[in-house]
Amino acid sequence: MSESVEGTQLELIQPSVRSRPKPKSGGEPITDVDPVASVVVDTGLAHLDRPFEYLVPASMADDAVPGARVKVRFAGQDLDGFVVARAAEAEHEGRLATIRRVVSPEAVLTPAVLESARRVAGHYGGVLGDVLRLAVPPRHAAAEKALPVEGPETEDVAPLESAAWSRYAGGPAFVSRVTAGERPFASVLVAPAIEPELAWPRLLADAATAAVVGGRGSILIVPDARDVARVEAALIERLGKGHHVRLSADQGPQARYTAYLKVLRGHVRIVVGTRAAAFAPVADLGLVAWWDDGDDLHDEPRAPYPHVREVLGVRAEVEGAALLSAGHTRTVAMTQWCATGRAVALEVDRSTLRRSVARVRVAGEGSDLARDPAAARAHLPSAAWQVAKDALTRGPVLVQVPRRGYLPALSCQDCRRPARCTVCAGPLGLRAPGAPPTCRWCGAVETRFECPNCGSPRLRSSVVGARRTAEELGRAFPGVPVTTSGAGAVVDEVDDRPRLVISTPGAEPVAPGGYAACLLLDAWALLDRASLDAAEETLRRWTNAVALCRGSAHGGVVVLAGTPTHTTIPAVEGLVRWDPAWFAERELAERVELGLPPTTRVAALTGARPALHAAVEEMRLGPAVRRLGPLPVAEGIERLVLTAPLDEGEQLAAEVAAMRARRSARKETATLTVKLDPRDPTS
Repeated sequence: MSESVEGTQLELIQPSVRSRPKPKSGGEPITDVDPVASVVVDTGLAHLDRPFEYLVPASMADDAVPGARVKVRFAGQDLDGFVVARAAEAEHEGRLATIRRVVSPEAVLTPAVLESARRVAGHYGGVLGDVLRLAVPPRHAAAEKALPVEGPETEDVAPLESAAWSRYAGGPAFVSRVTAGERPFASVLVAPAIEPELAWPRLLADAATAAVVGGRGSILIVPDARDVARVEAALIERLGKGHHVRLSADQGPQARYTAYLKVLRGHVRIVVGTRAAAFAPVADLGLVAWWDDGDDLHDEPRAPYPHVREVLGVRAEVEGAALLSAGHTRTVAMTQWCATGRAVALEVDRSTLRRSVARVRVAGEGSDLARDPAAARAHLPSAAWQVAKDALTRGPVLVQVPRRGYLPALSCQDCRRPARCTVCAGPLGLRAPGAPPTCRWCGAVETRFECPNCGSPRLRSSVVGARRTAEELGRAFPGVPVTTSGAGAVVDEVDDRPRLVISTPGAEPVAPGGYAACLLLDAWALLDRASLDAAEETLRRWTNAVALCRGSAHGGVVVLAGTPTHTTIPAVEGLVRWDPAWFAERELAERVELGLPPTTRVAALTGARPALHAAVEEMRLGPAVRRLGPLPVAEGIERLVLTAPLDEGEQLAAEVAAMRARRSARKETATLTVKLDPRDPTS
């Protein structure tokens, strides 16, 4: 039996047949020891997502080891591949081609990383080759030659007493279990702290140190380079230099590959980096940890679009490592892990929180022109203007301004609850002026809206973008220095002198002594986004900003502006009470009731209508799988969303993979993008 690949006839592997391999005539001598190599070939084709067998020439016998990069002949061209196994006999009964060249004898693909990559590909209905491109950085020959095979001797690490972990109920027990080589899974809600020995970078550093004390390695993943620098500083403070390496996609080719080789060759046991480091080949992996699960930088933008949480969860399962998710908030996905017993929730007691968290005030939506003309000119509520004025006598003041350009959404005019479709619970929005409210997921038109919370039939549109600018605030506080931090010009740190720091979410600079006050402006610009996780993401951005402020014991004050005071909003209540766990549990309960992710598996298919229809019709979907849409997303492009119960999630992923393989085999030209478990099925 054979199939055509790029016009060339290739005999398929016959798993039930075993025989001595038959080399093609005229080839060089074949090694006598395990002459058959299974090679994962980077074809880029979904229907060829399996190992192929090649013969190993005697001259390459010592170099073509499992994990090594090779060049092989495939469909008339030389392609890259990884040797994944050597065997004495072949499964294929026909003649085998030989490996063309061993690119490098370095076994850069370890068995544990290969198994993790396979599971990640299966979870997302993807192709192993796509995952391996994310896992193993491109080779840099100069780096291989320059780096010694043996690393320098490192000093022994003494057992630690962690002040950071002692604040959390169950924290010392978690550290002890990591040191003992056990594999606890934990999700910790980190309490704000401006003291370096208590802050979240030290928390991660101490957890990694515990693994090193136990003779094992660690992977620490953070969203961006600024966070990498903070964790590196904490590790150096705790362990000194030489115990860790930085690994991130923004490094140059040689620097990144050198860091990868240091881990592979055992020079260091701790890796700190962004999502590119999630597959780092740490030997004796004892801990995987990541910071701020909800940050969208943890989402891989390349196929199969894995999230750091799933990658590290798989690695912990494969390698028997402990797992730690840390953040000022807890995502709904991690809350589900805790609810099902996959992870244990760790928190500090309420008395500690009351001292370490700044006092939060809700200032409302308007400004008081009669009382404070300066506040009105800056589009600030009077309370916010007064707090900022007083705090500027004691230190810097952080002002968080939402980004511009969010899409409109609808919410109840009276209680401000986001308006959702009665058919699929998707967000309602207006496509055009004068158009009726329409679901952004399934396309259903809402003719008679009634808020399920308060019964009001009235709707309001969302705030679009930020209305307050750094210039307006500067005029409201003459003579006060103003620092801006945002896209294109992010400031890492400011000193403790009085100043206004205007920042977009995620770009807030760190003040060593903490901010004296924090103003959170235009709250509805975040809350009214047309996104499933709008409230969750809003609370995450608020708490990350508030965590940079001094605690109430040191006079820290936060003012939330741009929300109504006459109704209860869960995200606002979660901030004021500083109870992210309560908020996440509430969100999870609502999603269970509505059948929304992460309580279901979701596949979002985007393409032209004929391609969407053909793809779904050939998938064997169970009766429990719901189809939402398709809906237009661009001219000629539509999106169809499939949802399945969690116990049918593996089947949905397998059907997606099979559908992609069939399209690849037929050489379909119509583009079809498939994402499993996207952050927002509508985006």
